[in-house]
Amino acid sequence: MLTRREFMKTAVASGASAGAAMPALLNGAQVPHRDFPTAPRERLSVTSYPFRALIESPANQERDRTKPGMDLKDFAAMVAERFRVPNINPLASHFSSTEPKYLDELRAAVEKAKSHIVDLGLGEKNFSDLDPAVFGEAFRYGTMWIEIAAIIGSPSVRQHLGRPSHSAPLVEMSAYALGRLADYGAKKNVAVILENDDPVAEDPFFIAKVIEKVGNPYLRSLPDFGNSLPALGEERNDEAVRQMFRHAWNMAHVKDTVEERGETYRVDLEKMFAIAKAEGFRGYFSMEWESSHGDVFGGTRKLVEESLKYLS
Repeated sequence: MLTRREFMKTAVASGASAGAAMPALLNGAQVPHRDFPTAPRERLSVTSYPFRALIESPANQERDRTKPGMDLKDFAAMVAERFRVPNINPLASHFSSTEPKYLDELRAAVEKAKSHIVDLGLGEKNFSDLDPAVFGEAFRYGTMWIEIAAIIGSPSVRQHLGRPSHSAPLVEMSAYALGRLADYGAKKNVAVILENDDPVAEDPFFIAKVIEKVGNPYLRSLPDFGNSLPALGEERNDEAVRQMFRHAWNMAHVKDTVEERGETYRVDLEKMFAIAKAEGFRGYFSMEWESSHGDVFGGTRKLVEESLKYLS
């Protein structure tokens, strides 16, 4: 197993050969910018994750063939028509293709629906492993999707973090690797945002430490209202969400329930929106209805209505 110092040396070489040149740290000279809307409905978005059973894509392993399907190109129009929400938050695994023609068609379809892509959700990659080859692969993946985000007009990519094979994730290594990815994002004016999801690799307090250590405005957080609730409990989750909003820029995920190991945890939406407001968050709230049963359309519509109530 490599030591931390050996990892740093070999990771530099691995990252440099992984593709494009590794940009230098920006030292705060450049920050992401977007004119966020202020009208409550215009601040809402819908993520494609709850609709995964319906979306046709070679990479979508959760497609349910017993249900009618749609291509991601049709998602923005569906969201605009069914929920009157003008923004979407698609997943990388829901793209039918990454070829230029498809990306152009996707962007055109979103524009035709008078919608916007406000974040692009990426798959899980390991940015805290001692093996430099693992870091190199993660860096190549992240930079490829940053390029795609720039093409389709997304201001950010949400990078999921995997658990390292050697131990719990380490702040130093994660900061080094994700700092490099944020440097690349800055060159494309695409922020890299980290969501509190996996209770180990994406612990909200760990994410905050990584972001603070990196100190790059293009590495930010994505607060999820409920993902940390099963592991932390209500009081600790409140503090976790508050901590995440202190490092957030453009995106938060809204859900009213979380299911974990057969248990259902209820999210206090009024409290979560109050925390977001108290921390001065001006970005988007993306609906991510989560249930193993029930109607995804009805569940999403309810989240939209509740969100509008607390934003008004």
